[in-house]
Amino acid sequence: MPSQVFFVTGTSTGFGNELVKKALAQGDKVVATARNSSKLQFDNTTKDNYLAVDLDVTSQKSIDAAFDKAIKQFGRIDVVCNNAGYGLSGEFESLSDKQIRTQMEVNFFGLLDVTRKALEVMRDVNKPAGGKIQQITSIGGQRGVPTFSVYCASKWAVEGFTEALSKELKPEWNIKLTCIEPGGFRTDWAGRSMDFGEKKTAYDHINAKKTMGERHGTQVGDPVKGARAFWDIAKMDDPPLRVVVGSDAYKAVMEKIELYGKEYPKYKELSNSTDVDEK
Repeated sequence: MPSQVFFVTGTSTGFGNELVKKALAQGDKVVATARNSSKLQFDNTTKDNYLAVDLDVTSQKSIDAAFDKAIKQFGRIDVVCNNAGYGLSGEFESLSDKQIRTQMEVNFFGLLDVTRKALEVMRDVNKPAGGKIQQITSIGGQRGVPTFSVYCASKWAVEGFTEALSKELKPEWNIKLTCIEPGGFRTDWAGRSMDFGEKKTAYDHINAKKTMGERHGTQVGDPVKGARAFWDIAKMDDPPLRVVVGSDAYKAVMEKIELYGKEYPKYKELSNSTDVDEK
């Protein structure tokens, strides 16, 4: 497989960190980004295969600067992996307005701004034009999960945005978009990276902190294998628009498809009863 230049957001821990390791081990070049890139450490790096760059996805200036440095060093970017993000957990009424807006700023608006810059680079800078943009969403981007209403909203937003965008791009630009939907993996996502709301007494039947504390470290997914799957998708000539990663995610999405197959036909008569009567 020919080597590619990867631009990965959120590489301090988890999938992003493991994807950098995988790409370097396979002979690819990597632009590893983080809010404080000076703390990043990877083995067997040289100026010819690695660049660490500060990136705050909520700052357009920071995004532009990171891409400019990447282009200056490597001349092109083949794969952008929009991995930066975090989890916000708690019953909806426990979440503050600030928490909700921050969740959307990072998981949705930040991803949009990185995607916009990636499109410009892949179309106008890369010679020949082309590239792949990976949106790391979640199985929570395909189904609602209790205590994750706003997190799921951010991921559903990314899914709808990416599907619509995929229908706007000219084929000759050769830009491929993929929503990668992981299930539960043993990363820091459910640990120190997670934010919680202020507990409301009305929701005494829910304890988000206890639930996530028990889940942390027991998920079925191996982050190393998850990152390998990301890398495998990046090497596909024609990657899918959507793909789940993890056996739990696969089971969940198939259950959702089955549910849709039952629910929508049940109301077929109602759904088809609203068209204009032709004279």
